[in-house]
Amino acid sequence: MDQGKSRGPYAKTPARRAEIVRAARDSFAERGYARASLRDIAERAGITHAGLLHHFRSKDELLAEVLAQRDTEEWEEGVAEVDSLEALAPYLGTLLARHQKTPELMRLWLELAAAASRPEHPAHGYFVERYERSRTHVTRRLRELEAQGKLREGLGPDSAATLFQAVLNGLQAQWLLNQHLDIIEPLNRFLDLILVTDD
Repeated sequence: MDQGKSRGPYAKTPARRAEIVRAARDSFAERGYARASLRDIAERAGITHAGLLHHFRSKDELLAEVLAQRDTEEWEEGVAEVDSLEALAPYLGTLLARHQKTPELMRLWLELAAAASRPEHPAHGYFVERYERSRTHVTRRLRELEAQGKLREGLGPDSAATLFQAVLNGLQAQWLLNQHLDIIEPLNRFLDLILVTDD
């Protein structure tokens, strides 16, 4: 038996959880949520089904973790890459194009967000916090742009932040229904409507 990689249920818990989440992300993207199984995910992660259940009690819990991890990665990436108003549109275009490469994850995110609108849903708290955090951050950045005269006159930062979230989610939902639809150009035109650039 290879002693270099412990298969015990408590060994390297954070690293093991990360392996499971990566395996789940791959499985959901390739097979879809309905056809993905915990046994397949466990096999991809190199652990037993029982070992997986030690870390995650259900497929729903795993899906929520996969989507939360994607959120965190994209949030950190956006903070690092968008250092000016001019960098915003290219970054968001790249982000949407990346989402289009994994439509199943995009679909799962939208489905889970809708289901989590019910207060009794286990992911309800996460999505409430997630949207509030995102809206607060975007509003803060838009207030800074407003002070610089770069937010369209008559449009408040709070309303602009809510519109921003609605447009990003709505464009992706429309694209899932018609994958020939160009959603990058409408996104760019929306940004032109709410922001004032120097060019």
